[in-house]
Amino acid sequence: MIVLFFFGFFILLFIIGLLWILVPAFYGLPSVPTKETRIRKALKMVNLQPHETLYDLGAGDGRVLLMAAREFGAQAVGIEIGPIQCMFIWLRIVASGFGNRIQIEWANFLKTDLSEADVVFVYATSKEVARLASHLGRQMKLHSRLVSISADFPEWEPYAVDEHDLIFIYNMPPTPGSLTTYLLKRSK
Repeated sequence: MIVLFFFGFFILLFIIGLLWILVPAFYGLPSVPTKETRIRKALKMVNLQPHETLYDLGAGDGRVLLMAAREFGAQAVGIEIGPIQCMFIWLRIVASGFGNRIQIEWANFLKTDLSEADVVFVYATSKEVARLASHLGRQMKLHSRLVSISADFPEWEPYAVDEHDLIFIYNMPPTPGSLTTYLLKRSK
């Protein structure tokens, strides 16, 4: 009897692990966390304020949401396609005591209303950034800011860049240009 219990338990863990990896991968995004020091640097670069609302597209394990609420005092909304990730983030939110500042939505961020966001945080591949650009351009309000980790938006000129950690900050509406135009202006 105890062997059957453990067998069932390990099968359940295996299925949860597969769902953690496969659901986000099905939508084209790898489930890869970034270091907390990199997140903190990005949130400082974008000047996240306590009265602002941050949206994390592809919230993963919720570390951006927790840091935005705990260290910066912001409201945070996570958009995540993976049901296992949503449950994990919800548990972390409850355990952290920041349930009044953080919410998680099980949704596809390409179909999410981002009009309430003051800051949008994205950690995606170059391919996903290209797909996301028109949605962000339509959805984000005037003077909101976008943080992109690892991938720049090829048709937009960032207003700040951390070349070491590959952090790109954009104002909305975006300035036409590219990383190259930003670097050329900076070199003058």
